[in-house]
Amino acid sequence: MNGYTIGNRKAAIIGVGFVGSSIAYALALKNIAQEIVLIDISFSKAYGEALDIRHGLSQMGSTNLYPGDYADCADCDLIIITAGRNRRSGETRLHMANDNVKILQSVIKEVQRYYTRGVILIISNPVDILTQKASQWMRLQNGMVFGSGCLLDTSRFVRLIADYTGVSACSINGYLVGEHGDNQVAIWSHITVGGIPISEYCRNVSLEWNQQVRDTLAQRTRNMGADIINSKGQTNYGIATCVCHLADAILNQHTAIASVTSPLQGEHGLNNISLSLPSIVGPAGVSERIMEHWSTEEYRLFFEAVKQVRRVLEQVE
Repeated sequence: MNGYTIGNRKAAIIGVGFVGSSIAYALALKNIAQEIVLIDISFSKAYGEALDIRHGLSQMGSTNLYPGDYADCADCDLIIITAGRNRRSGETRLHMANDNVKILQSVIKEVQRYYTRGVILIISNPVDILTQKASQWMRLQNGMVFGSGCLLDTSRFVRLIADYTGVSACSINGYLVGEHGDNQVAIWSHITVGGIPISEYCRNVSLEWNQQVRDTLAQRTRNMGADIINSKGQTNYGIATCVCHLADAILNQHTAIASVTSPLQGEHGLNNISLSLPSIVGPAGVSERIMEHWSTEEYRLFFEAVKQVRRVLEQVE
């Protein structure tokens, strides 16, 4: 997909609930897309959200944002799918698999009727399962269908490490990989603070760094989504700002590296499954998945995530 070019920086957002409308608002405020169409099973909902967002743009941006239908997916450079039911309190993302696979299948059928070009970005959960299914159904070139995966988990993780070390989050570099959910894997062996390995940094500043600290940070990251859902009913702002990072890379051709989920093409010996790895994201979606060397324990946990996601893939209808 080298040389893939962007058209008119048009994006469609399918599903205009808390997440979809928050993504639209964030994209419009940052002027990332030239044109945004909101598509929802309720046209009235899409109409209201579009109007509400448009009313503030005269002072902050020039995005043309409006409600539409699936026919408006034609000529999009980016199609963002958030349609699906939300996770309920006490429920894992994988519990939603059957319901949201059925919803996604109906969405993809409509998209296929009008699709002419562009990247498809899956946000709905369980994102690893839905990304694999959407890729199979769309049959586009490698990387043109991908999901947000561990992008938000990584952002939460970096924020917690920044708080623990007392430095700016922009000085922390690290990733979570694997499943977007309970089987996410923290790649401790590659985390740096200002380019310094985190163990070395903590030793230099006399900050405790041991397995207990790592386990606590990883568990807090893993529970963050459920904690927010228990507190306010849904998560929406975090994923919206993270999606802006991906949309900017795609629509404005600012290549980024992010831990997102896409169908693996032999990485770590795996095929026919979508999981998050640090990936190069640009106008053609995921152009490359980066192969790092991990610790033995990190590999073990990653392949445990593989087993769990494969089990769900075998069970979904």
